[in-house]
Amino acid sequence: MRFEISKVLDAIEGRVCTDPSLARAVVDLAEVIRWQNLDGGRPASLLRLGMVIDALSRQIGEDSVPVYAIVHRALLSDADLTSNERMVVRRWADDGLVEVLDQPGDRMLEVADLLGLPVLTRARLDGLVGRYPWVGQAGRVLAPVPGAGGPVFIAHVGGGQDPATGSRSPAGVKLLSRKWRCPEPGCALFGGGGGGGAFADLAAVDRVPAEQPPPTLRTGAPTCPRHGARLSDAGPRPRAEVLAVRIGGLVRKRFVLTETEPVPVGRAPEGPGAVTLGQWLNDEARRWISRSHIRLELRVGEVVVTDTSTNGSGVRPGGSMAENERIALPPQQSRVLGEGDLVELYPGVQVGRAAQMSSDATYTPNSVMAEAPTMAMRLPRQ
Repeated sequence: MRFEISKVLDAIEGRVCTDPSLARAVVDLAEVIRWQNLDGGRPASLLRLGMVIDALSRQIGEDSVPVYAIVHRALLSDADLTSNERMVVRRWADDGLVEVLDQPGDRMLEVADLLGLPVLTRARLDGLVGRYPWVGQAGRVLAPVPGAGGPVFIAHVGGGQDPATGSRSPAGVKLLSRKWRCPEPGCALFGGGGGGGAFADLAAVDRVPAEQPPPTLRTGAPTCPRHGARLSDAGPRPRAEVLAVRIGGLVRKRFVLTETEPVPVGRAPEGPGAVTLGQWLNDEARRWISRSHIRLELRVGEVVVTDTSTNGSGVRPGGSMAENERIALPPQQSRVLGEGDLVELYPGVQVGRAAQMSSDATYTPNSVMAEAPTMAMRLPRQ
């Protein structure tokens, strides 16, 4: 059972991040782990984060959905967690995958405001509508509660059951246009890369460094939320586009394309930030799609696709599925993607801008809890 729990914790690790382009909701981890009625188990369990992530993934109809987790500092030594769970949370902190703070509640709301993300919490935030008007909008504040097939969401304020995003606040737009540097040596969030802590050697070797989170604002000054130190401006943030992969009608993965590195996409490509599709492909698609099928680049704000395959690709202008409008992209040829264009590696396997791509599949996304012991998934009697 211990091995099974370790496997599911590894899967959950792939769904936590502080990347403002990829996170889909904000959570207070110290609150989540104590939602005992989700599984009827022990007082605190890190597996409950996986249950909430699965619920979020089901609700928005996407696979590989990450959350932005804020961690109360006391959680790093919480005796209600197992020693392995505490080690995992510390490693996440060392790698900059989560924020560790003394006041996570305030920061959770600040991040949601800066990034326009929904908040998953059981706290009633009715009294904060004056400070954060979006709290009253449908789907911006949702509480995970037990349901027949796992957690479901209800709204304490604002109504709605589907998590909804909003626009980034003006402060968020301004902060995210710059890179920041923390004076604290080895800062995992604003120090030029995480992994400097005691558990750095346990991190996944192929992890791509995450984009910086938004700084916190103290008396109007950009500040490191973990160390409380004022940040220095390190220059403009590189341009970026958020792209997504849709396979069989389901959005399987989002990824960030910047001007600094091209991104290879294929059955099993290699290189920094490579997007691997093999796990989601059927046998026929695996035979057609090359190990590295296309290469994506961001050049002066334009997304450029180059076919690097054996069998070629296609472009769907404006996302049209009409066969007479499909444009063939022969091997080794490049093309600038217009707004709404999709690259089709194989019928039903498409890549495009995430903002213009949604799921139309009716089946359930893959669960991060697939390896969890049965007892950890027990639901309380209704």
